[in-house]
Amino acid sequence: MRRYLNILFLLTAILVAACSVEEKTHADGESATYTCPMHPQIVQNEPGTCPICFMDLVPVSQTGKENGELMLSQSQIALGNIKTKRIKFGSVGSNAILTGKLVLDETQTDVVSSRAAGRIEKLYLKESGQPIKKGQPLYELYSEDLLTLQREYLLALRQNQELGQENPRFTSFLEAAKKKLLLYGLTEAQIQRLASSGQVSPRITFVAPVSGVVTEVAAAEGQYVAEGGILYRLGRLDKIWVEAEVYPQELARVNEGDALKVAVEGFSQTPVSATVTFISPEFKAGSQVATLRAELPNPNQQYLPGMQASVILRNPNGKSLTLPTDAVLRDSKGSHVWVQSGKDTFKAQMVKLGAASADSVAILSGLKENDRVVVSGAYLLYSEFVLKQGADPMAGHQH
Repeated sequence: MRRYLNILFLLTAILVAACSVEEKTHADGESATYTCPMHPQIVQNEPGTCPICFMDLVPVSQTGKENGELMLSQSQIALGNIKTKRIKFGSVGSNAILTGKLVLDETQTDVVSSRAAGRIEKLYLKESGQPIKKGQPLYELYSEDLLTLQREYLLALRQNQELGQENPRFTSFLEAAKKKLLLYGLTEAQIQRLASSGQVSPRITFVAPVSGVVTEVAAAEGQYVAEGGILYRLGRLDKIWVEAEVYPQELARVNEGDALKVAVEGFSQTPVSATVTFISPEFKAGSQVATLRAELPNPNQQYLPGMQASVILRNPNGKSLTLPTDAVLRDSKGSHVWVQSGKDTFKAQMVKLGAASADSVAILSGLKENDRVVVSGAYLLYSEFVLKQGADPMAGHQH
């Protein structure tokens, strides 16, 4: 009988001790929560079994709930394949090659207008896109005004030949008549032919003032034009633009004023240097790409608008904090990763991304070297946090 009473006393002491531990846990303000490792939506405040798979529920601490942390059990970490890695400095990929296109430099354009009122007898270039050299014939104009100026010049020429030695005034008359013809667009060679032949013509051929490419033909043969009427628009080719589309992660590699390499298709495989003159401050409508523009020297005018080119963006500095691409989660608020903040405890951290390759991405801010970051199972952590806490782990964070 005495032996039976001793056993009963021992069991009572164990129960009292267990109750004391439970009361202490509640007194510390942390109540136990139990969940199913396979079905995390099953959450209750007491032990039991999962009504779906009938597995035993496991306790999950609520520590860190107020500061956005998430604590998991060892079984949850194993089932979710949660793996971490210390972040280190490394190289993100190699040079990025963008597909570009040569376009006219819009700051290097010229307008060819009619020097006198008259009728267009002939257009030597009738289509846009055609290259043209300085001094090449552009159009032929019939003009009574030009006919009159030619006659005035021949009259001043004869007077100067006959009376110029006796009266220098006739020399100044000849110079004034010549300047008029030059101002109306005649060349020195045309004026010399006029002086040597002594024959006037109502049809005058005008030539291109600069080399370039025809961007617009604004007149037609047989059309009457007023003085100053627009006939052609020309784009000069001594410099040309190369434009390419750039993704957000590539924008960190380039700034205005940077030198980069451009390889134009159909020419030497050796890339030539170009200078970045413009980076669009906004993305194209309905896309996540911006426009990069670089100025390419073209002294021989060998490059023409419409040619395809490859723009090479070099990997800057070579070293930066890097992570596997799958470790980064992206949403409307920006990009974030999950960092291990304690034993079996994880917390979301906003980061700023840099250059990226197929399998890694540079981290510009938000992390420091040796931070332990979740590289496998980040999406599961995000889902677990939203499911259990009922909130976005990045709520209130600024990118």
